[in-house]
Amino acid sequence: MNTTSAVLTGTGLFKSYGLARALAGVDIDVTSDQSLAVMGPSGSGKSTLLHCLAAIERPDSGEVLLDGKRIDQLREPARSELRRTAFGFVFQSGQLLPELPADENVALPLMLGGTPRRAAVEQARQWFGPLGLTGLEDRRPGQLSGGQAQRVAIARALVGSPKVIFADEPTGALDQATGMEVIRLLVEVSRSQGAALVVVTHDANVARWCDRTVEVRDGRLATDRAAAQTGTEATAGYRR
Repeated sequence: MNTTSAVLTGTGLFKSYGLARALAGVDIDVTSDQSLAVMGPSGSGKSTLLHCLAAIERPDSGEVLLDGKRIDQLREPARSELRRTAFGFVFQSGQLLPELPADENVALPLMLGGTPRRAAVEQARQWFGPLGLTGLEDRRPGQLSGGQAQRVAIARALVGSPKVIFADEPTGALDQATGMEVIRLLVEVSRSQGAALVVVTHDANVARWCDRTVEVRDGRLATDRAAAQTGTEATAGYRR
């Protein structure tokens, strides 16, 4: 591990649920502006690893550091603030609030942090153009396609200028063409903002867009490899 330049580091991570061990001593790091795909079969521990790195759950033992400072021992109020201010999240279903228009869904992390609604919405709307959402600011989630909803979720993850973005199966509910467009946007925009990206996925086509891929098996890292080709090259045949 290259902990000296890592923005996020997990060392010796163990996590069990009853008698079932989900993590069995994982060491992992991700550097700023790097995209990391975490792959593995169902039940391998990949989502648990994301939850521990993202301060959603505490590991039973081991350390999680953000910019060299431990975050795994923080109390829940501090971890909640960290998730809102330093991290961004994109989930498979998007998890948008159905009663809010798209721009307020994007602005929600800012408003929860105390930014006045008007200022938060103005800042949120700045993401609609770069993500191909112009004209959809007032639409509610039920009026958006699956790909549009995921792009709104990406905007919400980015609006607070996070250090790390976590994406858990962000293309899992999308068709292949839409999924490839969503992961392309997620990787490229995260990189342009200097944010690290951690993507949990079962799809090798999604992983090919990332700079680096690790495979989790039985709670341990089985492989750790840099990308052999760019996402554009990896999907060139599919795009034709």
